[in-house]
Amino acid sequence: MPQVEFKTLVTSVRGGTHLASFPTDTVPALAARPDRAELIYVAKQRSLDKPLILMASEIEELWNYVKGSDRELEIWNSIAQKYLPGALTLVLPANDRVPAAMNPSDPTTIGVRVPNHTIARQILAQTGALATTSANRSGQPALLSMSAIAAEFLEVLVLDAQSEEMASGTPSTVAKWTSEGWKILRQGAIDLQA
Repeated sequence: MPQVEFKTLVTSVRGGTHLASFPTDTVPALAARPDRAELIYVAKQRSLDKPLILMASEIEELWNYVKGSDRELEIWNSIAQKYLPGALTLVLPANDRVPAAMNPSDPTTIGVRVPNHTIARQILAQTGALATTSANRSGQPALLSMSAIAAEFLEVLVLDAQSEEMASGTPSTVAKWTSEGWKILRQGAIDLQA
């Protein structure tokens, strides 16, 4: 699909009818409402054993999708306050608000992230939390420009953005909470010091 303006992208994503792509601080996102996450798997030709990330404009919104003890929430919030917004994805125990399609192989966990990118956060503030992943076909490198994404994904609404904020091109660090503490699943842009 062609590149579209901010308002059109937000309205279409909120309506659940389209996938969208917009810039973030790491690599551009491919996004859908969480209850329409299957659209991402189809468009990317992605294996169902690869989970999606729940992205929001503020960490407080993401706490509504996870479950843990008061002590765990305190630990998670401490890390979030230190590194988010930013290039860190926290994999935490999911509650029943998270659609199973977000992580078909392990619906008990969900990766959550707040990007450090003004446009992304403005979109997310209006759409609510979205299911996201990098904008590329499965197994291919992440596409870094909105025009390349528009050319590759004809079914996706791509934000017409000439953002001053540049993506790093480096994916987020992914840290999973375990009974022993944090386990790094992917080392990315942030060196987590828990």
